[in-house]
Amino acid sequence: MRRRLIAAAVVIAAGIAGALPAVADVAQPTVVTADPVDFTPHALDGTVRAIAAVGNTIVVGGTFTSVANEGGFRSVRRPYLFAFDAKSGEIRTGFAPTVDGAVYALAAGPDNSVYVGGAFRTVNGASARGLTRLSVGNGARVKPFNAEINWGDVRTLAVNGKRLYAGGPFSAINGVNRAGLARLDGVSGAVDAGFDAKLTATEMARVRVEDMALSPDGRRLVAVGAITHAAGQPRHQLAVLDVSGAKAVVANWYTDAFRTQCDTSLDTYLRGVDYSPDGAYFVTVTTGALTGPGKMCDSAARFESAGTGAHKPTWVNHTGGNTLFSVSVTGAAVYVGGHQQWLDNPKGKKSKGPGAVDRPGIGAINPKTGKALPWNPTRSRGVGARAIVATKTGLYVGSDTDKLAKEYHGRIGMFPLP
Repeated sequence: MRRRLIAAAVVIAAGIAGALPAVADVAQPTVVTADPVDFTPHALDGTVRAIAAVGNTIVVGGTFTSVANEGGFRSVRRPYLFAFDAKSGEIRTGFAPTVDGAVYALAAGPDNSVYVGGAFRTVNGASARGLTRLSVGNGARVKPFNAEINWGDVRTLAVNGKRLYAGGPFSAINGVNRAGLARLDGVSGAVDAGFDAKLTATEMARVRVEDMALSPDGRRLVAVGAITHAAGQPRHQLAVLDVSGAKAVVANWYTDAFRTQCDTSLDTYLRGVDYSPDGAYFVTVTTGALTGPGKMCDSAARFESAGTGAHKPTWVNHTGGNTLFSVSVTGAAVYVGGHQQWLDNPKGKKSKGPGAVDRPGIGAINPKTGKALPWNPTRSRGVGARAIVATKTGLYVGSDTDKLAKEYHGRIGMFPLP
């Protein structure tokens, strides 16, 4: 959510100017507390769809139009994008870029910048369809970066050094044909001419990458969505690519787990994916509406990275018929968000089956056993939690509702580490 965190603090500590390593969600030594901090600001309408940490600043994107500081409730107009101080929660007044459409994806960039993806057409009055890079200090577009999709939107972003990956339902960037997935120069925005995963979606309207995750070493990328083939090889809704070189190479790793039928109206029921901090495994989350033995609908599932050929999930945790949208793997836990009511519910059919546990709107899963952890802060469910991002200090959650742990938190909150 699925959008991926790139920790700028790591870059500063390493003294690497203008470059960022590939990073999965930050490793955390323990499960976060169930009591969110009291100082985060509020989005007063719409949905928070993406969150990224850039140094001591948290950048937030979505479909909202107004925000407010905690305690003051003086509305500040910030359509689709705003930022706040990670320590105080105060809205950054200097960051007020003008975008004319929803923001779905964020990724921290070098030199105190952030990459922004979504359904917008202009940024600060200039054409920048679906993709831009902004200064976190003043909201200005960072030159010379210039990239535009042909139509659709950008739903997911990931960064590895000076390489920027973008995914969505587009079919071209800067006039270069790229179905659903492209690699760009993070400085100029130019499309990498040698990198083309050649994704196809047989008998579907179009290819659509819903989410993606880079391994911590930046060598592999998992893309999920409306996909049937990658470079001519069957890859049902999930493709693992070797992205370590100049070309996109389809890895000899695949799974048939997502051949199983879910809601026939869906071209894909995969919604999110995230790598573990050590790169040993990744976890997917799905929608789908159908339940029963062998179904991968409405579930979280762990897959091991090692090995070649066909892979089955190590474990699957079912909600019993409610969608999961977002996932964050920290080592200590697998956090999932959606509009679920339960976890550990393989026999539920929009009902609480035997052994199910209540986990409304947000929950945590034991990475080893695949069973729900005791952590249960609760969240008013709404449509669902679209963004879950781990940082060195805690776990940020973005959604379309205003109750988190039975407290008022307007569409965003943060659970701290103990």
